[in-house]
Amino acid sequence: MKDFLPVLKILLRFVVIYIVLVLLYQFYLNHYENAVVDPFTRWVANQVAFLQDSFGFPTVLVDSMKLHSVLFQTSGKFTTRMVEGCNVFSVAILFSAFIFAFYKGAKTFLFVLGGIILLHILNVSRIALLNIIFLKYPQYEKIGHDYLFPAIIYGGVIILWLIWIQFFALRKIEKS
Repeated sequence: MKDFLPVLKILLRFVVIYIVLVLLYQFYLNHYENAVVDPFTRWVANQVAFLQDSFGFPTVLVDSMKLHSVLFQTSGKFTTRMVEGCNVFSVAILFSAFIFAFYKGAKTFLFVLGGIILLHILNVSRIALLNIIFLKYPQYEKIGHDYLFPAIIYGGVIILWLIWIQFFALRKIEKS
C-alpha cells in the first residue's frame, strides 16, 4: 500500500479540487437560471460573433429564452446556438483540477492560467469554424459538431496535460 500512496494522494487532490470547482461553478450558474445564458457564456458568444464578423461572416446574436441559448445568425442564416455547455468552462475545470493535482508551486498557477487562455481561444475558434461549416458545408454538420470539434478541445486538454507531466510535474530537480 505504501507504494501506491503518492498515486492516491494525487488522485485524492484531483477529486477534491474537481468537486470544489464544480460546486463553485454550479453556484455561479444557479444565479442565472432565469436568464437566457450566464454572463460568461454570453461573453464567449460575443467573441465568436466578433471573430466571424472579422472573417467576413456578419453575425447577429439572437436570444432564445425558450432554448436558454444565444442563436448565431451568420450571414442571414441561423447556424448554431450557444448554450452554457459550449463555453469551455467545464473543460477548464477538469483541466485545472488535473494540473493542480500535480502541484508544483507558483508555476502551476501560471500554467493553469495560460492553459485556460489557450483553451478559450481554441473554443472561440472552433465555434466560429463550426458556424461557418453549418453555413457553407451543411453536409459536414454532424461530423463537425459531434467528432471534429470536440476532438479539438479535448485534444488540446490532453496535449496540455502531457506537456505539464513531461516538462513540469515529473521533472527532477538537478543538484549542482
